[in-house]
Amino acid sequence: MRDVAKLAGVSIMTVSRVLNGTVKVSDDARARVLKAVATLSYLPNEVARSLRMSSTHQIGVIVPNLDDPFFAVCANAISLVAKQRGYSTVITTSDEDPLIEHTEAQRMLRRHLDGLIVIPTSHRSKLRAPDFMEMPIVTLDRPIPSGGFDCVLVQNKRGSEMATRHLIEHRHRRITCIGLSRQLWTVKRRFDGYCNAMNAADLKPDICQIGDSEDEMLVAIREMIARSKPPTALFCTNNLTTRNALHSLSTLNVNIPQDMALVGFDDFDMADIIKPAITVVRQPVDILGRTAAELLFARLSSDNHLEKPIRTVKPVELIIRNSCGAHAAAKTGSA
Repeated sequence: MRDVAKLAGVSIMTVSRVLNGTVKVSDDARARVLKAVATLSYLPNEVARSLRMSSTHQIGVIVPNLDDPFFAVCANAISLVAKQRGYSTVITTSDEDPLIEHTEAQRMLRRHLDGLIVIPTSHRSKLRAPDFMEMPIVTLDRPIPSGGFDCVLVQNKRGSEMATRHLIEHRHRRITCIGLSRQLWTVKRRFDGYCNAMNAADLKPDICQIGDSEDEMLVAIREMIARSKPPTALFCTNNLTTRNALHSLSTLNVNIPQDMALVGFDDFDMADIIKPAITVVRQPVDILGRTAAELLFARLSSDNHLEKPIRTVKPVELIIRNSCGAHAAAKTGSA
């Protein structure tokens, strides 16, 4: 900075004011400083700047993984908002492990990141610990019960009710709901919505909890179609189970929707292109990420990070395509 000041013929304070934009300087002085910066290829020391300003201009994002398009799109939307605010984004994964999540969050705390957006692992998340209460945190997709953090969610239960009612309206009576562990907050809510719709129609719920592998899905669906009265429709509670179910049904030569109808929770690439196109409950994924980022920056721009947490719930919509079996149900849906 001293070299820049000497070349520009100004004081070091003037250079600092131009680079930080904190105090207005004359157009002539500003032009000379910027010219000197370019000539010397000067780069400000961001570490020293963050110590002076008590801000790193970085936020952290922790997601379970980046293989799932839902998590990847959320992370990308957050990053775009951060860039618009002049912030960098540090993204890491928890692998759905609360210990890894806690370790990664502590690393971000030690690096003095300004805030954190996290898709929590489950109800076992350890981010409720007192050492995280001073860092503004927003949870996305799943809340942390009693965590005291802002959160952005969707209508999980209502979306599942909509999907299940849609299948029932198409005369399906044996509808199996497939999902991951109930320990995941979103999955539990979607199971609840499915059960509500089935009970309201005096139908018996049939829930299949399964892991995230294609092999487990193949075994489960093979057992389903071997029943004396197999299900005529499947409701999959996230895009991973939907995609695994599609692979398994194809392997077993089960035709959609003639042999078995299918509706999934969460849209995904190619869902509207593959044949048949897949009926889904669509989440506003990009909006979720952007909303979480805006909530975090609202906290960072004021002194209200200790005020009552804000819970925002975004609507979902049922996107009706060709996999739900509107015509096949009339033939195969009787009890």
